[in-house]
Amino acid sequence: MKHRMLRINEVVKRELSGIIAREMSFDGALVSVNHVDVTSDLKNAHVFVSVLGSDIRESVVNKLASHRATLQAELARNVTMKYTPHLIFHLDDSIQRGARVIEILQEIETPREDDK
Repeated sequence: MKHRMLRINEVVKRELSGIIAREMSFDGALVSVNHVDVTSDLKNAHVFVSVLGSDIRESVVNKLASHRATLQAELARNVTMKYTPHLIFHLDDSIQRGARVIEILQEIETPREDDK
């Protein structure tokens, strides 16, 4: 059963990414769907999106939430499922956190002038 949910998550992610890329535009920002987590009853889907290239992160999530019904309808046309899940959008900042961790590790690794 677990493999089925992984496949459902991946199909919803792929289709929703395509729909957002085709149907919506975000000025000066690159929006990507990082992860989708569909609940086991197929009624809700938590969609984690990342925004690169702009400081309008919250407005992007708000715009996606306001177009939720349209995105769900398009998803229902493209993917045949028992239920079309209710989309819940979340801002995913894992890329920024990962970049910050790499910066910290590089600072630790670089020898300082005092240590020589």
